[in-house]
Formats: sequence, C-alpha cells, structure tokens
Amino acid sequence: MLLPHFSSQVLLSLATVLSVLVFDDSSGRATAQEKAPDNVASKTQTAAVADAVLAVWPDEPPAWNAPTKPELDTTTDKSNKVAGRRLMRLTNVSEPELHVFRPTVTSSNTTVLIAPGGGYSILAWDLEGTEIAAWLQSLGITAIVLKYRVPTRQEPKNWLPAVQDLQRSISLIRNNGIPEVTTESLGVLGFSAGGNAAARAATATARAYEAKDKVDESNCVPDFAVLIYPAWLVKQGTTLIEDLKIRPETPPMFLAHAANDSVTCLSSVGLFAALKAKNVPAELHVFSSGGHGFGGRSTGDPTDAWKPLCRTWIDQHDWLKP
Repeated sequence: MLLPHFSSQVLLSLATVLSVLVFDDSSGRATAQEKAPDNVASKTQTAAVADAVLAVWPDEPPAWNAPTKPELDTTTDKSNKVAGRRLMRLTNVSEPELHVFRPTVTSSNTTVLIAPGGGYSILAWDLEGTEIAAWLQSLGITAIVLKYRVPTRQEPKNWLPAVQDLQRSISLIRNNGIPEVTTESLGVLGFSAGGNAAARAATATARAYEAKDKVDESNCVPDFAVLIYPAWLVKQGTTLIEDLKIRPETPPMFLAHAANDSVTCLSSVGLFAALKAKNVPAELHVFSSGGHGFGGRSTGDPTDAWKPLCRTWIDQHDWLKP
C-alpha cells in the first residue's frame, strides 16, 4: 500500500483516478527538423522546428549566477536513451527564450507553456520540450517551449530563476506578446524539475521578481497546470513543502507519475490530496511502472497512457474548442 497514513475519504478519492492502463500513442512525433546551433555539441540530437523564437526578458533577467561557458548539449554516446533514442540535454542556458509552435490543425485559442525537466542543471529539450510541443500542435493548441535558465543548482533557491522565467512568460503571453497567437486559456506543462517550477508558478500568490514594464501588469498565474512526474513537492510523506499554498482559486491540475519513479510519486499524490481538500478540480494517474524521465515517448510501460488521458482531460474542460 502506497499511502498507509491517508484517511479513508482521501483514499477513496484517489482510487477513482489511479490508472494502470496502457495506450499506444504516436501523435507526439516532430513534423520537421532543425540543425543545432554552432555552440551545441556536434553530435547533438535534432529538435522540432519552432515557428518563432522570442526573448523572455526585454533586457537582462533578474540577477543570478549566470554560467560563463557557452550553451551546449551534454549528451554523449554513453548517455542513456529513452525508447531507444537519444535526447538533448542542454545546459549553460543564460538567455531565456520562448520557442513557439503554432497549431497544425484548427486553433483552439488555448496556449500551453512547456517547462522541460533536468534537475535545474540541464533541460531535456526534445524529450520533454519540442516533442511535447509537436503533440500539442496536433491537438490545435499553441505550444510554447520555455528555454529557462540553467544550471541553477548553486543558487540559494535553485528553482527561482525558472519560476521567474515562467511568470514573465505567462505575463508576456497574456499581454499578446506572441505574434499571431490569440490566447483565451493558458496552461503550463512541466516535467520533473520543470514540474516543480510549474507547480510553484501555478500556486504563487506573488510575482517572484520586481516588475520591469507594462507586461508585468498582466496576471502571471496560469489557467491550468499539467504536471508530469513533478519533483520535490513534498518534504515528508505526502506533506507539501511550505512554499506551495493551495487555495480554492488555485487552477485545475492534471498529474501523472509512475509508482516506481525514483523521484517519489508522493509529490503528485500529496499535491492531489491538497487540491481535493480545497475542492480544486484535479485528476491524478499513478501508473504501476514507467520510472522517471519517459517524456512523451512510447516505451511500452503503463505510463504511455498519460498523453491520451491528458488529451481527454483538456477536452473535458473545453480547452480544445475552436
């Protein structure tokens, strides 16, 4: 039993949403390829093409210990693969960017901001970024992959630069700062450390930096959040970290995690329980296996089900309507 200290009422709520189903989904394939920048390792994995790339900040981002070395892909021939394929592990990101992927079918006027994971050290750029964007494109959603600042593991608050980049990006999107993109509903989708940052942004009660311009007058809290194996949301058992404040107005959330994830699934379980306690709409799927870092690739594990389930959840909230 995963949750021996939960009340019977909470366990009943959890039982209605836990999933161990297996789906075969191949809709997350990229539709185009681009060459890696010159400052990225020569044997880099390629990534889906963005329709536009925009800077997150009008000048310099909030103060932080920026890397002095150029951005690069740290993947080598010895690095682990996911679903038999290489992945990009970008580090030394000092200039945050928004990589915009417009819908490939009729637009739903919904935008999703994607935060790849990587332990606040690297960004799993294609696995948890551009490949997810290509999948969302196929649903009629404008997908924007956030290249947030890393590494930040030496910062007093390693999550702070990522949250700042997320909040600024949300305000920028809401302020019609993305050319040819109309947004009625705005969500965040985060993996692992990106899920940690996305959860913090979705539950924040204040901006994590001083406003720079009129863009920062726009709301920086998303309308919904999708968190896939989010990291470090609990401090003991299912008790949420003190930074996460769940309120009745917290946006709806979809959470997916593997029970055998080395980054405990109790992060998702604890957040789900806190959301239910405040009557915030939430859906949780804890799969029997799948480990950590599967992204949106089909691995043959039960975790392959998360994308079809997430699509249904998004559709049920009318975020796919034109």
